[in-house]
This record gives sequence, C-alpha cells and structure tokens, in this order.
Amino acid sequence: MAAATAATDPITPSNTRLGWIGTGVMGRSMCAHLINAGYTVTVFNRTLSKAQPLLDMGAHLADSPRALASQSDVVFSIVGFPSDVRSVLLDLSSGALHGLHPGGIVVDMTTSDPSLAVEISAAAASKNCSAIDAPVSGGDRGAKNGTLAIFAGGERSIIDRLTPLFNCLGKVNFMGEPGKGQYAKLANQITIASTMVGLVEGMVYAHKSGLDVGLYLNAISAGAAGSKLLDFYGSRILRRDFEARFYVCHFVKDLGICLRECEKMGLALPGLALAQQLYLSLIAHGEGNLGTQALILALERLNNVRLESSTSP
Repeated sequence: MAAATAATDPITPSNTRLGWIGTGVMGRSMCAHLINAGYTVTVFNRTLSKAQPLLDMGAHLADSPRALASQSDVVFSIVGFPSDVRSVLLDLSSGALHGLHPGGIVVDMTTSDPSLAVEISAAAASKNCSAIDAPVSGGDRGAKNGTLAIFAGGERSIIDRLTPLFNCLGKVNFMGEPGKGQYAKLANQITIASTMVGLVEGMVYAHKSGLDVGLYLNAISAGAAGSKLLDFYGSRILRRDFEARFYVCHFVKDLGICLRECEKMGLALPGLALAQQLYLSLIAHGEGNLGTQALILALERLNNVRLESSTSP
C-alpha cells in the first residue's frame, strides 16, 4: 500500500500487507479470519507455539514488532496489559511504530488506558502514520465466529478505510476521537461486571432457597433478567466449567483501569468497585487464570455454600 495512495485506495488483499501482534485466545482466531480472506499476514508473538496454527495457515513470522511493521501496511495488536501495548508499539528499539513506513496504520485492539491510546495516536502522527484504538467485546466465541463488537476511536476517515478488515472480525462502531474506543470498552466492562455479580448472586440465592438452579435459570432466561451473559455462562457455572473464555486476571486489569479513570473524573461507581474486589479475591485464591464465570466461587466462599454440579440447561 503506497503512502501516496493510502488515503484513497480501497484496502484489498492485493494491495495491503497486514501485521498481527498477539496470537492468544482472541488474537489467533481474529488473525485467522484475515488470512482466510486472502490477506498476506506477518505475525509476532512472544510464545512461538501460540503462533504456530497461523504459520500453518500461511502466515509469515517476524522476530520483533519492529520487523513485523517494516513488512506491513496495517499493524494490529491485541496483547495483555497496557505495559505490553507500550512495549510492542512504542519501544525505541523494537516497537512497531519505529518500523512502520509513512502512511502506515496501527490498530490496537487491546483493552488499555485511554491516555495511552492518545499517546500512541500522537506518536503515529509524528511519523506520518495513523493509529486507531479498537478494543473488542464478544469473547473467544465472537472472535471465532467473526461477530465481535469493535469500539473504534481515531480519525473517522481512517476507520472507514479499515472497514473491509474490521468486517472480517465483526461490527465496527465509530466512538469518536483517539481514546474514545477505549472509553467505550471500559464502559462495556463496567456493565458486564455488575451483570455478572447479579447473575451469580441470583444463583446463590436460588440455591439457598431450595430451588433447582437449572430450572430457575431456564425460567428467567425469557424474562427481564435474561441476558447474553446468562445464556453463555449460566450452564457453564452449573457444570463447574470455569475454563477461561476471558481470564479473571485480565478482567481485573480492565476494572482497575476503569477505577483509575473514575478517580480522574471524580466519578463514584460503587457497583464497579464491589465487582473489582470480588474478582481480586479470586486472584488471592490462585484463580486468576480461570474464566470470569468463576466469580461464583467468591460468592460460594462468602456464604459457605456450594452449588451442586449439574447438567441442566
């Protein structure tokens, strides 16, 4: 994708080389959609084994984010923590922005600090490049199915040009200037946290009152208490299936960012603070690598109860 035509040429597999940094639970499936769409993709991941399925599909391997960016027109990143984002994009010796050619675009899909998204955007602009913050919601199922909700912040014209790529991953939503994609994702996480607390509290209450919890969940699913979280996690909780679709440790990271932003805004959100404390207790018990549905364990410990394992829907 030549810099001179970057602002006008539509993005297609024949004129746009892609780079993908981060091939974990989410990134691997997302990157695979772009490979399947015919794009030439170069990948980087600190743990090579996690990138191997993409290499088997035809992706190329780079030994650093900088080397990856030098071979790419659009670079995507989805890593664990803001410190990882800073390292893979801004590091002076190995960061992707220092290998990207003028006219290139960085798309960070990690849930991260809004202020860091603004910093990355400014750093990209200083190199005649562009940066978009585009965190996602939908979990590993949305990543596998290409149905993620994408919250995009940055220059609208750049986001519009990236639509063919975003369409491979899900539905893009323009949220505003740099950083606004991150703010939207954090608001999303606040909503999920309080909803999850309500779900597991209801389940513990139903159990303690003597209800069949499987029947209870089925009954409320069609009413006002029904939700995607209930549909996706209710039966998993009953089966004691705590495999991570989204890790507790990463959710605690997200909620911590939310709380810091609330402090900056002078905003009191007690439900958010409570959820963060309950999830922190899971980490204290060595359960940070479980999925977010493991919140039931915190409520069981608080109340000295244990929901019976069930195969109920």
